[in-house]
Amino acid sequence: MVSSTPRFAGLLLGFLLSAAFAAAVPAYDFFICANINRNYVIGSKIVTTNGIFQRAASGDWQHLGYNDTGISAVAFDPRDRNVIYTTGNNGLWRSLDGGKSWRMCNDWTMTEARDVAVDPHAPDHVYLALPDGLAASTDRAQTLVRRENGLPARGKYAQVVQVDRTRAGRVLLGCERGVYLTEDGAEFWRQVLPTKEMVLDLQQSPHDPQVWLAVTQSVGAWRSTDGGVTWAKLPGVPLTHPLYNVTFDVTHPQRLAIGSWGLGVLASEDGGQTWIDRNAGLPDPHHVCRVGVDPTGQLYASVVGATLFVSADFGRTWKPDSLAGSVVNKFLIQPKSVK
Repeated sequence: MVSSTPRFAGLLLGFLLSAAFAAAVPAYDFFICANINRNYVIGSKIVTTNGIFQRAASGDWQHLGYNDTGISAVAFDPRDRNVIYTTGNNGLWRSLDGGKSWRMCNDWTMTEARDVAVDPHAPDHVYLALPDGLAASTDRAQTLVRRENGLPARGKYAQVVQVDRTRAGRVLLGCERGVYLTEDGAEFWRQVLPTKEMVLDLQQSPHDPQVWLAVTQSVGAWRSTDGGVTWAKLPGVPLTHPLYNVTFDVTHPQRLAIGSWGLGVLASEDGGQTWIDRNAGLPDPHHVCRVGVDPTGQLYASVVGATLFVSADFGRTWKPDSLAGSVVNKFLIQPKSVK
């Protein structure tokens, strides 16, 4: 008789390793800011739903908060998921009750906000990217104050703001003149990447916090491996079209994707050393305004004039998702709330 003990031991070891891996993978929620306005014109009786959507376990997109076509970004207080910030044409909005009610936080001097970020180590500190600079708050956006010392007098249109998750008060800002860094909560900024074109997106790696990526209007994609202090241009990324955003795959440290107007989806599976277009199956022209990766590693592409597409094999094949006629302004992958 052959003993079953080795086989049992192997199964047990496999189970323990699988459990350990599952425990090591952080749990995330997946959000988008989207406009869904197909066939809508002023005066139409068509009812559209726009704003924040969360991907449910069922695969459906569930609307959260108020209905507004202008929402460009969303951020959450890491201590309390009921505290939500959104940016839009009116500026900055905040909810303290999970999106049931909202308050506008700014005055008329801070409209058309582009992005918002919350400091995970000092969650009362909120940063707001504006067409003419940056505002910051130390009291959950009860008050907002301009913090632009060190930013250029001209060319400070800020498209994106990101807080370094490793240290309180360390923030990177992308604007017309490049990437700027503060290490003291926006008291002073210094330029770390000069550009002559708009920086359209900045992202910190979920795998290595020292790694940052930046994409631009027409001067390519850039990478920093020292926390955003110095930058090098990524090879193989064309300079011919705007690069609207860049994203990391939280399930695979070497996978990156860029969304571009004209180039469509560019993907890398070697950490950005080489890039290939992943547009087979997407509508032509390849007007991709945003890409995102969900917590399972599925890649999404928002194609202007069409719909949201999803790929289970990192862009090799695509299929239409729901939200027909949508344009996604933001993908956000957020650690699950502990509450």
